[in-house]
Amino acid sequence: MTLRRRALLAGGAAAGLGAVAACSATPSSPEGERPAVVPASFTDIGTGIVPFHGPRQAGVTTEPPAHAAFLSFTLSKGTDRAALGRMLRLLTDDAARLTRGEPALGDTEAELAVHPSRLTVTFGFGPGLYRAAGLKSPVTDLPPFTVDRLEDRWNGGDLLLQICADDALTVTHAQRMLIKDARPFGAIRWVQRGFRRSAGVHPAGFTQRNVLGQLDGTANPRDAAMDTAVWNPDGSTSLVVRRIRAEIETWDLLSVGDKENAVGRRMGSGAPLSGTAEFDEPDFTKLDDTGLPVMPDFSHVARARQTDPRLKILRRPYNYDEAPDAQGRPDSGLVFAAYQADIDRQFLPIQRRLAEKDLLNEWTTPIGSAVFAIPPGCAEGGWIGEPVLA
Repeated sequence: MTLRRRALLAGGAAAGLGAVAACSATPSSPEGERPAVVPASFTDIGTGIVPFHGPRQAGVTTEPPAHAAFLSFTLSKGTDRAALGRMLRLLTDDAARLTRGEPALGDTEAELAVHPSRLTVTFGFGPGLYRAAGLKSPVTDLPPFTVDRLEDRWNGGDLLLQICADDALTVTHAQRMLIKDARPFGAIRWVQRGFRRSAGVHPAGFTQRNVLGQLDGTANPRDAAMDTAVWNPDGSTSLVVRRIRAEIETWDLLSVGDKENAVGRRMGSGAPLSGTAEFDEPDFTKLDDTGLPVMPDFSHVARARQTDPRLKILRRPYNYDEAPDAQGRPDSGLVFAAYQADIDRQFLPIQRRLAEKDLLNEWTTPIGSAVFAIPPGCAEGGWIGEPVLA
């Protein structure tokens, strides 16, 4: 029966192609400055469940787990609104099952589904999906920036699945099952895998460290600001995914002081150069003994700063680390995921300031870029995208 139902839902799409998936982040304090809080029990790390159903999709403001996979798909030619509905019904059903620790329909490795490990599956719709449905897209591709060195293999996509969990095997299994669902409707465009600190290394709420050693996400919106900065009234949001290569070989040549001037924060504590603790407000009027600003205008903090809480973006980055080349040079960086209610009002002004004069550009290179509308969540019995496509 399950295989017949799968065939029925997938039916009507032309020859098989494709695949799908994606993920999340939060704030921290320096290693060594305060003792790490170790949970009393780790028994729920494999069994923890994040509810799939609700007015907003999980995996956006959810506490980010350790592992993520971002899957971008290109829809097959001729995929129409009816086919999209069949695909999304099937993907929604299997994603909901997997997040509960239940096998997907026709799952041939059901034993791999029993540890949900806080699995979330977040759906994103690119401009091409809206075109296929005959609808106007709420998102458009980003304009070019002078710092970009984009490679087509990391750009764009019609459908995104962000798959996150505290266990890498859980992510891998969910990815495989969801790719099977999407294969009759499209082809994989790219897959980006990422990681954060493992569960239990830090308590919830600690800020992510990226591969350059920086705390990444200190200025994220918090509490009530999250509702207006990230979410639209209907439960939708938008996502920008940027693949940013870290130029680690040249970064390693800098002194700690030079790194701190480029970032605008202490490498150890994450405190702004004008303060003493990570969440101190930067003081851009403070001068040093020579009369120069303590917080350089070219620093990353100065260029990325947004004082209006409604215009902040939610940074949910994951590190990536691919195989080094034959000379041992690393291929590492960030899968930078930014969530915001409105890309034009929030992300673009920040990115333009960064491209104009961020000294950190000397050691980071954007090599991939994609945008997706994140539709509202769904109730049990419903499916992701139903208000858009039904």
